[in-house]
Amino acid sequence: MILKYNIQDKRFPLSTGAGSDAIHKDPIYSYAVTQLVDEAGRVGTGLAFTIGAGNELVCQAAAFYAEKLKGRDIEELMSNFGQVFNELSNEQQFRWLGPQKGVVHLALASITNACYDLWAKTRGVPLWKLLIDLSAKDLVNTLDLSYLEDELSKEEALHLLEENLMTRENRMGILETGYQGYDTSVGWFNYSDEQVRINCKKAIDNGFSAMKLKVGSKDALRDIRRANIVREVAGDDAKVMLDANQQWTFPQAVSICQELKEMNPYWVEEPTHPDDVLAHQKLAKMVSPIKIAMGEHVPNKVLFKNYLQLGAAGFIQVDAVRVGGVSEFLTVSLLARKFNIPVVPHVGDMGQLHQHLVLFNHVNLGHEALFLEHIPHLRSHFVHPVRLEDGVYKTPMEVGSSCDLI
Repeated sequence: MILKYNIQDKRFPLSTGAGSDAIHKDPIYSYAVTQLVDEAGRVGTGLAFTIGAGNELVCQAAAFYAEKLKGRDIEELMSNFGQVFNELSNEQQFRWLGPQKGVVHLALASITNACYDLWAKTRGVPLWKLLIDLSAKDLVNTLDLSYLEDELSKEEALHLLEENLMTRENRMGILETGYQGYDTSVGWFNYSDEQVRINCKKAIDNGFSAMKLKVGSKDALRDIRRANIVREVAGDDAKVMLDANQQWTFPQAVSICQELKEMNPYWVEEPTHPDDVLAHQKLAKMVSPIKIAMGEHVPNKVLFKNYLQLGAAGFIQVDAVRVGGVSEFLTVSLLARKFNIPVVPHVGDMGQLHQHLVLFNHVNLGHEALFLEHIPHLRSHFVHPVRLEDGVYKTPMEVGSSCDLI
C-alpha cells in the first residue's frame, strides 16, 4: 500500500556549453521527482524532465496527483492502470490546464513513472523484465487507448502484441549483447568547431558509430560547415543526425535541408514547430530521402497519432519523461509499430528509464533495435547510472527503473 509520497525539485547546472541548442542556450537539467513509499519502505521513483525555470510548477502538480494514490495497493493499481491514467489525466478541473499537455502532463509523467518503478521493485525485478514477462492482456490493461479508437482499438493492440510475442525468442539475444547507443553530446550548439571535431574523435574512440550535431544557427553556413566537419571526422559509414530544435520556419527548413543533403544526414530532427503537423508532412515529402525525426516536444498520444496518420515523421522520438510516463510511451510505441515507423526515444532521463523501454519495444513489439540516445552529463547523480561499453548500453540488472537519484 502507498502510505506517503515525497516530491522533490532537483536541478543540476551543466558545464559550459553542455546541453545547449539553437533555442535553449543555457539549460539547467532538472527533474520533478516523485517518490511513492509503501508499507515495506520501498520507494518508487519517477521523473519528469525540465530545463530549469518552472520545475517547481511541475512539482506542485505532481503533489496534487500523488495525493490521490495514497492508500492504494500497487498491484491493484497497476492491474488496471489504463483506467487510472484516464481518470487522472481527465481530472475535471486540472484537465483545463492541459488537456494532456504542459505542466499537468509532465506531472503525470512523474507520478506514472514512480508507479512503474514501485511495481517493479515490489516484484523484485528490473522494469524491462516486468514488462517483457507481462501477458498481452495485462500489458494492454496498463494503457489508456482513448482517442485512438480510429487507429488502435484494444482488440488491435492485443493482436499486435500477441502477433509479435510469437517471434520474440528470436529477439531475446539483445538482453545479452546490449542495445546500441548514439552520442548526442558531440555537437552541442555552443561548442566551437574545434571542440566538435575533438568530441567526434572521442565518440569514435568510445565505440559510437552514430552521433548528433545541433544546428539552427542564424548563419546557415555555420550549420553546413559544422555538419561537414562531423561527416569528415566520422566517415561515410557513420550515422550523423542533425537537430534544429524547432529553430527554423518552414521555408528555412526546406532551404537548409536541401543544402545539407550532400553530407547525407541520417535524419533532421525537430526542424520546425512541433505542433505544425502539416508542415512536417510537407517537409518530409520535399526533402526526401532525408527523414524527419520528432517527438521530444510532442506531449501526448493524439498528436503522435496525427503525425503517423499523415506520414509526417520518419522516426518517433517519444520521451517517457515528456508524455504521460511509461504507460503513454508504450501506447505510442504500439501506434508506431502499427505504422512500421521506428521509435528512437529522446532521453530527458539520460537513458536511465529508456534503456528498459527500448528492450521491451524490441523484444515484445518487434521494433527494430536501432540505437538509444546517450547523454553523459548527469551520471554522477544516479544511484545506478547507465553502463555503456564500446558504445553499447549494457542491460540493467538492478530492480526497478534505474531512476533513483543520489
